Amino acid sequence: QVQLVESGGGLVQPGGSLTLSCAATGWTGFRLGRYAVAWFRQAPGKEREGVSCINQNEDKSMVVDDVQGRFLVSRDNDKNTVYLRMNSLKPEDTGDYYCAALFEDLCDFDEFRDYADYWGQGTQVTVSS
Repeated sequence: QVQLVESGGGLVQPGGSLTLSCAATGWTGFRLGRYAVAWFRQAPGKEREGVSCINQNEDKSMVVDDVQGRFLVSRDNDKNTVYLRMNSLKPEDTGDYYCAALFEDLCDFDEFRDYADYWGQGTQVTVSS
């Protein structure tokens, strides 16, 4: 059974950096490269929101305005892993971060919410001094 496993979260001071990983596990024949992958986050008491996405072919990636210039999404299809590099972290970046995989070549957060094939369990990020 395929699972997405996030890692890399933790406690970091404002201005610090973290790199989150989203790895597909469970079946050696699974190819995460055939899926678009999105990152979502959920702050305490708030709804889950899309943060970043990268499509199958790696020719399209995007981050939302709040993290533009600070977050960067990338993927290594040989490792079945997608990364979210987060720089210049702010307290408002605090939350649980989730990755999701969609068997489509598009980046649309609503599509992910409704039709994602896989979701990870999340990794917690806390930005605090």
